[in-house]
Amino acid sequence: MKVTTRNYGVASRATLFAGVAALGLAMPSVAMAQDTGDAEAEDDVDENVIIVTASKRETSLKETPIAVSVTTGEVLETAQIRDVLDLQTVTPSLRVSQLQTSSASTFIVRGFGNGDNNFGIEPSVGVFIDGVFRSRSAAALSDLPNVQRIEVLNGPQSTLFGKNASAGVISVVTREPQFEFGGAVEASYGNFNNVVIKGDITGPITDAIAFSLDGSYNRRDGYATIVNLNEEQNNRNRWSARGQLLIEPTPNLKIRAIADYSRIDEVCCQVSTLVSGPVTGAINAVGGQLDTNFFSYNAFLNFVPTNEVDNYGGSVQIDWESDTIQVTSITAYRELENFFLSDIDYTSASLATETRDQAVKSFTQEFRIASDFDGPINFLLGAYYFDETITQDSAIQNGADIRDVFELLAGGNPADVLSGAPSVFNGVEAGLGLQQESIFLTPLLSEETFSMDNTSYSIFGTVDFEPVEGLVFTGGFNYTDDKKDFALSQISPDPLGQVNLVDAFITIASGGAVTTRDQFQALPQANQDALLAAATSAANPFIGLQAFQFQPPFLTIPNAVEDGRTRDDKFTYLGRVAYQVSDEINVYASYATGFKASSVNLSRDSRPSSADYVAGPSGSFFAAPDSPITNAGLAVANLSSGSRFAGPENAEVYELGLKAQWPGFGFNVALFDQTIKGFQSLAFTGTGFALQNAGQQSVKGFEFDATINPTDGLVLTFATTYLDPLFDDFPGSVLGDLSGVRPGGIPEWAISTSATYTHDFGASGNQLVTRVDYSHESNTPINNGLPTFNAGLGNTQIFDREVNLVNGSMTFKMENGVEVGAYVRNLLNSQYILTVFDGVAQAGTVSGYPSAPRTYGGVVRFKF
Repeated sequence: MKVTTRNYGVASRATLFAGVAALGLAMPSVAMAQDTGDAEAEDDVDENVIIVTASKRETSLKETPIAVSVTTGEVLETAQIRDVLDLQTVTPSLRVSQLQTSSASTFIVRGFGNGDNNFGIEPSVGVFIDGVFRSRSAAALSDLPNVQRIEVLNGPQSTLFGKNASAGVISVVTREPQFEFGGAVEASYGNFNNVVIKGDITGPITDAIAFSLDGSYNRRDGYATIVNLNEEQNNRNRWSARGQLLIEPTPNLKIRAIADYSRIDEVCCQVSTLVSGPVTGAINAVGGQLDTNFFSYNAFLNFVPTNEVDNYGGSVQIDWESDTIQVTSITAYRELENFFLSDIDYTSASLATETRDQAVKSFTQEFRIASDFDGPINFLLGAYYFDETITQDSAIQNGADIRDVFELLAGGNPADVLSGAPSVFNGVEAGLGLQQESIFLTPLLSEETFSMDNTSYSIFGTVDFEPVEGLVFTGGFNYTDDKKDFALSQISPDPLGQVNLVDAFITIASGGAVTTRDQFQALPQANQDALLAAATSAANPFIGLQAFQFQPPFLTIPNAVEDGRTRDDKFTYLGRVAYQVSDEINVYASYATGFKASSVNLSRDSRPSSADYVAGPSGSFFAAPDSPITNAGLAVANLSSGSRFAGPENAEVYELGLKAQWPGFGFNVALFDQTIKGFQSLAFTGTGFALQNAGQQSVKGFEFDATINPTDGLVLTFATTYLDPLFDDFPGSVLGDLSGVRPGGIPEWAISTSATYTHDFGASGNQLVTRVDYSHESNTPINNGLPTFNAGLGNTQIFDREVNLVNGSMTFKMENGVEVGAYVRNLLNSQYILTVFDGVAQAGTVSGYPSAPRTYGGVVRFKF
């Protein structure tokens, strides 16, 4: 099938973009496209040409001066790739992980990515759908509707996208309405009772107005089981709907309006136990259960988790063109509502639950102008505005068994604890003057309210200079100004968390003479030292209880010391030279910088920086040195330092590449050296998340892909990415100094390969399309260690993962538009660990997420 392109002088400007390769191409569709849309073809466009907009101009993939891999709509359809989670199997430079909830996903390109579990963190990999930025991953996870192609741009993108992305961009392009009536309906059924229904219809309303409607429904039983509740987990229950209008009042003016709504209501996600720690005995004692067979897909919870995501909005894109100028405006408004209720101890004991209710409202406006002159110079100039508001209400609820479990861990007599007789915490309550039967018996452990307003604007552009035919110099720039204002407040009802156990002992040991910091620091130094030494040693009977102070009081922000604001601005730039050696071979070299503004720790783990507050030994406030917060009289019990926000990310990448294409064979190779200074790291510590900047993280590597068409109907592809990452400088990580250490979770080798054979049944017009693909990630440590589990082991026990996935499909396509097919994903039922984490408030326990099992099914489709 051929593609429709507007004639922007592509033929006359072919040399302008020639020589810059598209990197990491994982699909046969890249060089031997089978389909790029339903538009009518133009006579002068080759049927294998893929039109992309990665450069913000419609150009062929061969001519596009961006490191981009492309997956076409037909490949998505044939391979049964329904959402971005599956996209990574055909794009080796991309990784996507879904973890705690249906809405908690991370996109990673060339080893860089973040933002999965904190709405205050803007992802390093930006997701755009039809030119509209989706600021949080939860807004990009619905089933992919009516997709024309997906472009994955590797490396920092600042001179072409107003919203900076320091690691890369995923750009999803859907089909626009057509002026010829048509559409498709599809129904599939698979194991786990997976039912998918999809449909779209398009056609003219008038000679100048066309419409399209599409929708999808996806329901599947869970492949995991909550055994004690006889309920399923990791199910699918989502739907989406979208309507479009395309208005072309004149040949030079096009208006595209889109409105969409999608909903997810699922039970997610399966957490398995990899190592059962000492807390397990106490959990078992109160009747709690857990399964230590990691791949049993059996869970034990005390209620069924809830995850609901509503994602909706609309956009209007206006394109106007003359013979030499194209002007584009994209205006969009979106809302995202995300709610989940989770059993965070992942056992059938009633210990703790977490609720999180989040809302994101965003308005974006992009405006750009691009030239298509016959002379040696052309340009693109753009402006971008972003306005976003985030609100979040969250809480941790105490369960009915939490006090008994923690009493057992604190050394309580099992007979007393389980019979309800007075035990350890009763003695603690008496010793500290707390109400009896109050520790861990409040309904809430914590309750929080967060909000953030983010406004930013940028000006960006590129200039291309072609002094001689085939040689193109490109310069680009982006200036971004970003402002964030945030407010966080929290209440911590549990009485134990509100007592500083070191200072309480000092008060008792001094006979009540020392009750304030001023009184303590007025004592002779020898007296201070003696009291502090006793209070931080075994002489203090309360000191061991610090491990149970999970949610101490919170210092509300803004306050007199912390203004709750970040202000960032940055100028980034690009330099590139490309040369067309011959009609078949292009070479290029580039240097680019990128930027992502500060991210805010919108969580109960937000803490003042060490520049604003320093606690005394073992968290004592009495012995705390002077600091702005202390001197302002703002300190609360058990306050510690941490991070309110992480500073900006600054990226740079050097790249060399070669692209070669002959009839029936082509390959691309690129070498790169990419660095992000101040990479925003979010790490789970067992009871919370630490947000901090790595001093510098880098990756060197190469990407190679080849496409071979050895005979009519057969297309073979091979793509690989090699990565050699390094923490160049990260002295303050939660695991200690990681400087000079290879970052975990980044495979050295990632491979995607496929074979597609299309058999034509003579003149009947019928076809049988058979496809097999394989994706591999080499064995690699999942992370650099776990802050709680590995701390006592010197980081000597690290868990690994290796990925080997085989997928297949076969589709019989009839000339009358009917298609019948079958598919299988993870054919060999490969099992691997997605990631691991410290058991929540369960020292010595390691939990993790298992990979999904084999899925398969059949599909019937009718295109008209």
